[in-house]
Amino acid sequence: MSKRIFDISIAMIGLLIFSPLMAFVSIVIFFQDFHSPFYIGQRIGRGGKTFRMIKFRSMIIYADKSGVDSTSSRDSRITGVGQWIRRYKIDELPQLFNVLKGDMSFVGPRPNVKRDVDLYTPIERKLLATRPGITDFSSIVFSDEGEILKDSQDPDLDYNQLIRPWKSRLGIFYVENRSLLIDISLIIITVVAIISKRRATLLVSNILRKHQAESDLVDISLRNAPLCPQPPPGSTEIVSSRLSL
Repeated sequence: MSKRIFDISIAMIGLLIFSPLMAFVSIVIFFQDFHSPFYIGQRIGRGGKTFRMIKFRSMIIYADKSGVDSTSSRDSRITGVGQWIRRYKIDELPQLFNVLKGDMSFVGPRPNVKRDVDLYTPIERKLLATRPGITDFSSIVFSDEGEILKDSQDPDLDYNQLIRPWKSRLGIFYVENRSLLIDISLIIITVVAIISKRRATLLVSNILRKHQAESDLVDISLRNAPLCPQPPPGSTEIVSSRLSL
């Protein structure tokens, strides 16, 4: 079975199963502030092509106008309903339509906004070699991204120092080792992560180890140690200022 046929099949099954939940969430978000329950943002996909990614709106209207791309769990822009749908990844469900359209895959490196992609090193541009996905290794390992950044005075800078280096390496590892078996495994582990992040990270580390990932990448996937500033792959310099990004 090809990856595209697999994506279409899983997306259709997902929409069939989750359509009642999606309808309910749409109504709840709308009646929260009487604005659209959806957020549609520009993202960069395979080959650097721009596409419109759809999500359930978890923030106040025009939140993206603030110029802050990274989000902490204490971000005042997140609504009450938004906290709940983010916790259980329900905000990502509308991306099943992006999968059907062909902009995204079910599994692949998470898509970024153009200003983040413009910062990629030549090595990081490998992330554009495949369709971006709803989930991947980094989505599981850093599912607590908001908590990591919750006390940050500069979430964008801290993201680039603490999360981006590992997130990019995990994404590159996926691009270089992708297979249907890994895709199926990551879909299952994503569900496990909602119940037990600890169990999910153990499963991720096992996949990385089996495919001979570098030892520090295996270690970070377990999330046993505090995150320290690192340079992004392809660079020897730790990002030191948001203004210099």
